[in-house]
Amino acid sequence: MSPVREAHGGAGPTGRPSLTERRRAATRSEIAEAAAALFSERGYEATTVEDIARAAGISLRTFYRYCPTKEDALTPVLTAGVAQLVEQLALRPAAEPVTEAVQAAFVTATAGDRYAQPGQTVRLIQVMSRVPEIRLRWLAVARAMQDRLVPVLAARTGRAESALETRVLAAVLIDAVTVALEHWAAEEGREPLHEVSARALALLRVAE
Repeated sequence: MSPVREAHGGAGPTGRPSLTERRRAATRSEIAEAAAALFSERGYEATTVEDIARAAGISLRTFYRYCPTKEDALTPVLTAGVAQLVEQLALRPAAEPVTEAVQAAFVTATAGDRYAQPGQTVRLIQVMSRVPEIRLRWLAVARAMQDRLVPVLAARTGRAESALETRVLAAVLIDAVTVALEHWAAEEGREPLHEVSARALALLRVAE
């Protein structure tokens, strides 16, 4: 593939995203981070599309090219943890009990300043929990996370991906993690997140 063709889209010979795709992803991430900061600082209603575009250093036209609506700006923030959790769970030892593996994967996926110094993250999750438009997208992300978790759980448990037990297990685990995040934020992050998630997962009685 020629450099010119790769620059205009598609994957390169190594399967990596093209330069154009990487630039789009970077812009999308910048929009999301700007929206997350503004929503957490000012609140959802007080933040305009113009505010987000200005904070991200882009035009309104560019914003709408990436985000049909204001609440869509947060999509990369919502989906970032999805891939990290699933990827980390896939790396856990196969013999490790499912709930322990999920807890360890969750701890790794939420490591870093965003959760260690939770002020902005707490406010953002509170917005995500309380604003109906954003909560709908969060629930959609949770369902997508379930679908991505199914093959990982099937490989760990030896059950088929289509098995009722596999799909229910994925749903229960994701719900437990989601509720833990919401509870942690509602309590202003006073308790370490990994302890909240551990308590939530300990309530489950999973047939492994």
